[in-house]
Amino acid sequence: MAAFVFRAVDSTGAPQRGVIEAASETAARGLLRDQKLLPLSVKATSASATASTPLLASVGRGFSFDRIFKPKMNARALATVTRQLATLIGSDVRIEEALRLVAQQNTANAAGPMLLDVRSVILDGRSFASALSEHPVVFPEFYRASIAAGEHSGRLPEVLDHLADFVESRQRNQQKIQLALLYPTLLALLSVALMVLLLIYVVPNIVKVFVSRGAELPFLTRGLIAVSSLVQNHGWIILLLVVGFGWLVRRWLRSEENRLALDRFFATRKPFSRFSRQINAARFSGSLATLVQSDVALLDAVAAAAAVTPNRYIRSRALLVASRVREGASLSQAMREADAFPEMLIAIVASGESSGRLGRSLRKAADDLEREVEALAATLVAMVEPAVLLFMGGVVLLMVLAILLPIMSLNSLARL
Repeated sequence: MAAFVFRAVDSTGAPQRGVIEAASETAARGLLRDQKLLPLSVKATSASATASTPLLASVGRGFSFDRIFKPKMNARALATVTRQLATLIGSDVRIEEALRLVAQQNTANAAGPMLLDVRSVILDGRSFASALSEHPVVFPEFYRASIAAGEHSGRLPEVLDHLADFVESRQRNQQKIQLALLYPTLLALLSVALMVLLLIYVVPNIVKVFVSRGAELPFLTRGLIAVSSLVQNHGWIILLLVVGFGWLVRRWLRSEENRLALDRFFATRKPFSRFSRQINAARFSGSLATLVQSDVALLDAVAAAAAVTPNRYIRSRALLVASRVREGASLSQAMREADAFPEMLIAIVASGESSGRLGRSLRKAADDLEREVEALAATLVAMVEPAVLLFMGGVVLLMVLAILLPIMSLNSLARL
């Protein structure tokens, strides 16, 4: 069975849309007609289309308009879906039925078709965790590892609850930072737009007045006139240079070696190193706590938690931790040798290992690190707004002085 997204109208002409499962597109249209719906469009969801046309899927991986405009499942939707699945599976509902019910509740976004894709794979005989691997971007490695452990241990509802808490917490922290940075970003954009308008429309008219009076212009005014002329006559070239520079930077960052070098810089150079290490340690310990509390084997848990660590340099150090644990070293000893994690985290891990409560200790450490990251982020964001105000205010002040200085000199000449 495959999943199909459809648009149709009922007998009254009212539009209907949703997701339906069928063996083929023709069968899906037949099912819609059986429900007294007139199908307008029936399209296979991404996983179904890939499975049915593997050659076209492999050829089209380079570029596709569907990839650009296809809706994505964000962190909030993922947390909601996870919580719904936990409730249903905890009520002894079968996984296939739970996925179908949750998909029906999310037909308006990307979650519905995606969950039906997962359900189709499960009906083909694969496990829940294996079915989730069809969408690795939405369901990261630690998520799939937790689901696999929950299936093996019979504690899938508890694992889903842990995952929902973790995803919700991560999404909430990201949203706080984004909202806090919104005002400074808008302020900077509006200030730049205002300065460009002044340089294009206001400064040239004022220059005409100065030139007609034959006034000797100060250095600051001549510099402003030069910048105005450059923006007015070659603005499109500047814009192309900026866009080209952005494209080159993006292309440069596609190289794994370059990304690793950049991440190493942020992880080892002050003043960035403290914030970078704290936020990556919080992500690593939070993921590891979720996996350990879900009864995942420690070696697999460390490898999965390392895989979702954002900074590539710290990720490589975390993978060394997994290698040392495989060789027989304790987790705290391996983390100390990696030299990439805060001492507080290592001490709490050592305490958890000695007491036999590693999962609980990791959760406490993750919560403490999250609070520290929130405090650091709040401090940095609080510094961004006045910095933007001071910089933009200074630029506007220079422009005003460049305009006022010749006017003041003209007034002085008039008195003489």
